[in-house]
This record gives sequence, structure tokens and C-alpha cells, in this order.
Amino acid sequence: MLAGVTRRSADVRLDEILRIACDVIADRGLGNTRTADVARAAGVSQALMFYHFETKERLLALAFAWAAEQDLNRLESILAEDVPPLQKLRRILRWYAPSSSSKSWSMWIDCWAEAQRVPELEKVSRRLDLRWKEALSEVITLGVKDGDFVCEDPTATAWRLIALIDGLAVQVTVHQRVLSRKQLLAWVRDAAARELNINPAALA
Repeated sequence: MLAGVTRRSADVRLDEILRIACDVIADRGLGNTRTADVARAAGVSQALMFYHFETKERLLALAFAWAAEQDLNRLESILAEDVPPLQKLRRILRWYAPSSSSKSWSMWIDCWAEAQRVPELEKVSRRLDLRWKEALSEVITLGVKDGDFVCEDPTATAWRLIALIDGLAVQVTVHQRVLSRKQLLAWVRDAAARELNINPAALA
């Protein structure tokens, strides 16, 4: 019993370290974050950090995965809702779009850049990115079956819509005041409406 309590305590502590690592990364950026920075913020030794993560690259990959999983949990809850596909689509598009101070989007942009050089980040970001596209494709497919959407290739449509949001999200997140979230959502609704042969107002 004691061993089980110890294991649960260790799991909670690891979860807390990853949460703190995300805060540090959001402030410093992935490329400028050192293991020592996270250890200091978490109030633990570097020895403990290397015990849990072995390398800085693994720490960054797991921290990013932890942050992204929080968004994916929300995505899964939307998919599980007993509502029409159109309503799910509207909620997913709004949830995926960045807010004016989105830490998760800052991390995504950082991760894409670092993933070109860090294999562990590339693997994690690819898995999480594909899940978003798969989820959107699932909703579009359901909408086609229900007769709400007209779409010959839900997977291709999902990829195009996600690519559009990704590109616009970089502008909203990096170049503040150049493009508003409101304008981003309007363009995404228009694109989705054309792809699915529906009225853009249905997605507002």
C-alpha cells in the first residue's frame, strides 16, 4: 500500500514538473530553456530532472506533449458530446483558433521550429498534429453521413482547414495587431463553408 502511495506521489510530482516546464518554456522559448531553468522554477535538483527525463530534449518533448494533451483532452470531450456534427465542427474550429495570449500556440510554433533539429520533438508534434486532423475528419465524415455536409474527401478538407488555421494562427500569435482572432475565425468559417457546401452563418 505504501509503495502505491509513493508511486502516486511521484506521478503527481512529475506532472507538476511538466506543468512548470511549460511555463518556463512559454517565457523563454524552447530553444532557450535549460534543464537548470526548469529545475530552479520547480524547486528540485538537476539530478532529479535527469533521473526523470535523461536529456533536455526528452524534457522538452514531454513538456510539449503534456501541454498539447490538455488541449486534446478538451477536443476529445467535444467529440464525445451528443450534439450534431455541425455543432461539433463549430466548437472545434473555435477551440483550435488561438486567443490573443495563447501559451499553447506559442509552444506549437516553437515546437515546429525545433522539431526540424530535435527528433523527439518531431515525433511528438507529428502525433499530436495528426490527431487534430483525424478528429476534424471524423466530424466531417459524420456530417456527410447525416446529410449536413457535402464533401467528397473529408480527410483532404480537414488537412486544408487545419493548414489554414495554422498559417493564420502564426500571424495572430507572432505578429500581434496585424490580424485579429475575429478576422481569422471569419476566414476559417468562409473556407469551411465552401468546403462543406453550407452557409457560413451556420458556423458563427
